[in-house]
Amino acid sequence: MAPEMMEEGQSASYTVDDALLSSVQLEWKLTSHQESMITSVVFVGMLIGAYSWGVVSDNYGRRRGFLFTAIMTSGAGFFSAFAPNYLSLISLRFLVGIGLGGGPVLGSWFLEFVPAPTRGTWMVVFSAFWTVGTILEASLAWTIMPKFGWRWLLALSAVPSFLLLLFYAITPESPRFLCMKGRTTEAVDILEKMARLNNVQLPSGRLVSDKNIELDEVSGSSESTTLLAGAEESDNLNEDQGSDFGGIKSVGKLLAPKLIRATLLLWMAFFGNAFAYYGIVLLTSELSNGNRICAKEDVESVHSTNASLYKNVFISSFAEIPGSFLSAMIVDRFGRKRSMASMLFTSCVFLLPLVFSRTDILTRISLFGARLCISASFTIVYIYAPEIYPTAVRTTGIGIASSVGRIGGILCPLVAVALVHSCQQTTAILLFELVIFLSGLAVSFFPFETKGCRLNDTDVDMN
Repeated sequence: MAPEMMEEGQSASYTVDDALLSSVQLEWKLTSHQESMITSVVFVGMLIGAYSWGVVSDNYGRRRGFLFTAIMTSGAGFFSAFAPNYLSLISLRFLVGIGLGGGPVLGSWFLEFVPAPTRGTWMVVFSAFWTVGTILEASLAWTIMPKFGWRWLLALSAVPSFLLLLFYAITPESPRFLCMKGRTTEAVDILEKMARLNNVQLPSGRLVSDKNIELDEVSGSSESTTLLAGAEESDNLNEDQGSDFGGIKSVGKLLAPKLIRATLLLWMAFFGNAFAYYGIVLLTSELSNGNRICAKEDVESVHSTNASLYKNVFISSFAEIPGSFLSAMIVDRFGRKRSMASMLFTSCVFLLPLVFSRTDILTRISLFGARLCISASFTIVYIYAPEIYPTAVRTTGIGIASSVGRIGGILCPLVAVALVHSCQQTTAILLFELVIFLSGLAVSFFPFETKGCRLNDTDVDMN
C-alpha cells in the first residue's frame, strides 16, 4: 500500500503548486516569473532526487530509499505551510521535490514483486493511485482554498506522506535486490513469508538470480521455477559490493552498447511525457486566465475566479480515470511500444483544434481528451522503463530517466505561463504539439518490446 501512496504524491504535489500560484501571487505581489518558479523549483528538486534516490536504492536497498523520501516529503511539505516569505517557500518546495523524486524508485520496487504475465496490468493498478492522489488533491484545493487559504492546503497535503511511515515496518525489501547483494537467506525469509500469507508452497530448488547463474555457469532458469532450498550455499557467492561513487558505474552501464539506444530514446519519451502532462494541467487554468486577460474582459472577483479554477482542475483530473482503464486494457494486449505511441499521437489530435479556436467548451473537451491520452502514455512509460533495465541498475535507470522528465517539468511552467500571459496561446499549443509528436516518434523507435518478458538481473534481454 505504501508505495502507491508515495507515487500519487508526485501528481498531487503538482496540483498543490498549481492551486497555490494565484493565491500566493496575490498575497505577496509576485511577478509572473516568481509565480512560475514556485512550480519549477519542485521539479528541480525532483530532478536531483530521482537520480540520487535511484543510486541509493541500487546500492543500499529499496526500503532505505523509501524511508528517506517519505521523511523528507512529509517534513518539508508540512513546514511549507508556515513559510514566512517567498524565499523560504520555494526553498521548502525544493526539498519537497527532492523527496518526491523517489517516487519512480518505488515503482521499480513494486515491479520486482509482480509476475511477468500480468505485470503490465498490475503496474497500471499501481499507477492508478497517481490519479487518485490528483483527484483527492483537487478536491481538497476546491474545498480548503476558498475558506482557509493555501497554508491549510499545504499542511493537509503532507498528511499522506506522514502515513507512509506507519507502513515502513511491514514493507519487505525486494528479494531480487537481496539476491544481487548476496543476501539470499534474507530473500528466502521474505519469500517464505509471502508464501505463507498466500497459502502456497515455494517451488523446490535453490534460490538463484541471473548473477548466480553467470557465476555458476548454469543455464535454463526461469522466473517462475528458479527458487529455493540450500539457500545458505548462495550466501558464499561473491557480492557486488564495489563502490560506485555518485553512481558513475551505473550510468556507464546504462550507456553501454546494448542499452544506449533504448536509454536515449527513453529519456526523450520521459521529457516529452512530463512536458506534455504538466503542460496540459497548467493549460487548464492558464488558457482560461489568458483568454480573459487578452480579451480585456472585466476582471472577476478573486473568489469567483479561484472557485472556477479549482472546479476546472477538479473536472480535468477525472480524465485520468478513463486514461488508467485504457492503459490497463491495451498495455498487455498490444504491448508497451504500440500503446504509448498511439496515446501520444492521439493526444496531438485532441490538442489540434485549440490552434484554431479556444472557446470554453472546445478548450475543456480538447484538454480533457489530451490529458486522458497523456496520462495513459505516462503510466505506460513508467511500466516500460524499469522493465528494460536489469536489477543491478534498475532504480538508477528509472531515476535518471525520471530526472530527464523533470527537466521537462521545469521548463513547462516557464513556457506555458510566459507564452499565455503574453497572449501567445497559439504558439504555446503548437510547442506542446511538437514535443508530443517527437515523443511519439521516439517511442516508435524503441529497440525492443518488453511485453511478457521476464525481468533480468545482470543483463538486458534483447528478445
